[in-house]
Amino acid sequence: MENIKKSADVYSDKLADMLGEGVHLSADISPERLLSIKRRIHEKLDDYKDYSFSATEKRALMIFFDLAQEFDTLEDFFAVCTAVPKFLFDYECRLYLAIGPDEFVPVGRTETKGPVCTSIPLEKTYKSGHLFVPIRGNIELVDQLPFKPAGEVIGCFELYEIKNLYPHQSLFFEKYVNRVGFQLHSKLMRRKGQEHLGFVRNLVKDVGHNVIVPNMYFKLFYNRLRDRIENIRLLELEIDKMTPEQIRSSLELMYLGLVSQFNEIHSHYEQTSLFLETLLRRQHFEEGRYIVEKRPCNLLKQIIEPQLERYRSRFEDRGIRLDVSMGGVPDQEVRIIADIGLISQVYANLFSNAVKYTRKATIGDGREDKFTAYGWDIIPDYFKNGWDGLKLNVFTTGTHLPECDREKLFQAGFRSANVGNEYGSGHGLFFVRQVVELHGGEVGYEPHDGGNNFYFILPFGDH
Repeated sequence: MENIKKSADVYSDKLADMLGEGVHLSADISPERLLSIKRRIHEKLDDYKDYSFSATEKRALMIFFDLAQEFDTLEDFFAVCTAVPKFLFDYECRLYLAIGPDEFVPVGRTETKGPVCTSIPLEKTYKSGHLFVPIRGNIELVDQLPFKPAGEVIGCFELYEIKNLYPHQSLFFEKYVNRVGFQLHSKLMRRKGQEHLGFVRNLVKDVGHNVIVPNMYFKLFYNRLRDRIENIRLLELEIDKMTPEQIRSSLELMYLGLVSQFNEIHSHYEQTSLFLETLLRRQHFEEGRYIVEKRPCNLLKQIIEPQLERYRSRFEDRGIRLDVSMGGVPDQEVRIIADIGLISQVYANLFSNAVKYTRKATIGDGREDKFTAYGWDIIPDYFKNGWDGLKLNVFTTGTHLPECDREKLFQAGFRSANVGNEYGSGHGLFFVRQVVELHGGEVGYEPHDGGNNFYFILPFGDH
C-alpha cells in the first residue's frame, strides 16, 4: 500500500510540473468540495427530471457525445453536429462560425440547396420555421480570436422546417446546442494549441536556418580579421628593412583591409540582429503565428542591398558574377509596404541558395557564363482586387530543375535531386513561401534560358 501511495505521489508531482505553477494535485478531496459536487449532482437530477426529455432526445445527447469523441477532425465534428438532429428528428440544420465581429459562415449543413442566413441573431430566435440558437464563447477562446465577436457569440446553430416549435423542443435544442458549444470550445482550443506548438517548432527551424547557420560565418570573418592583425605584427618585424614609402603603402593597405573587415562584420551583425528581432517578436509567441508589421520602405536600399552586401564576398569566392538585368532599373527607387525584417530574410534565403546552386551555363548567344541576377517587374492588375503585382526575381545560371520537382520546391523539407553535396535542410524556400503568403503574395519558379528563376509577387501600390 505504501508503494502505491509513493507511486501516486511521484505521478502527481510530475503532472503538476507539466501543468505549471499554482496547480496542486492531491488524491484527497476536502469534505467541502465533496459536498459541493454532491449538491450539483442532485441539482442536475432535478433539472433532468424537470426537462422530461423523451427517450429519443436522451439518445440524441448520448449519441452526439459519443460521436464527438470518436470523430477527431473539425470537419467531421461539424458534420456530426448537424447529422444527429437530422437523422433523429428530421430537421435540416446548419452550423455557423464567426469569422469577424458580425460575419458568420456555414461550416456544417445537412443540405446545400437553400440559401444560408446572412444575418445571424445574437439571441435564441424562432421565425418562419427556423430556430437559431447562438453559441457563446468562453473568455479563454474569445481572447484567442483575432477579433472581438459581437455579444461574445462565436457561432450559431440553425434548425429549420420546424412547423410548430413547442417550448419543450426549444429547451431541448438549446441544451443540445450547449453541448455542441462545449465540444466546439474544446476542439478549437486543442487545435489552437496544436497550431501554436507547430508554429513554435517551425519558428525554431526558422531561427536555425536564418540566424544560427549564417552565424557560422562569424567564425570565418574573425579568422580573416585575425590574419589581418597578424600582418601588423609581421610588418613590425620587417619595418627596419622598408622605405618610408613602403611603410606608408603597407599601413594604408592594412587600414583599408581592417575597415573592409569591420564593415563586413558590422553588416553581418546588423542583419543578424534584424532577423532575431523579427523572428522573436513577442506577438508571434502570443498569437502562435507570424505577426506581420508592414511599413513603407525602399526595396533596393533597405532590403536588397543590405543582403547583397552580406553575400557579396561569398559570390566572389565562388566566382559568381552579379547581374542586375532581371527587370527594373538598378537604381530606381521602388517603395513597397512590407515587413522589412521578414522580406529581408526572403532575399537572404534566395541569395544563399544562389551562392550554393549557381553553375556555369551556356547562354543564348553561345558563350559560357556563371552569374546571379536580380530585379523586378510590375504586372498591372495582377491580383483579383485590382492591385498591381511587383514580381521580384532572383535568377541563377545552371541546368533547369527536373519537372517532377518544380511543384514541390516550396514545400517544407523538400530538396531537389540536383542539389549535389551542398548543405541544406529544405526549409529555406518553405520559409520564403510562408512570408510571401503572409504579405498576400505568391511564390513561383520558372526555367529561363541558361538557368532558373525563383520569384515572388507582392501586392504593389497604395494598400
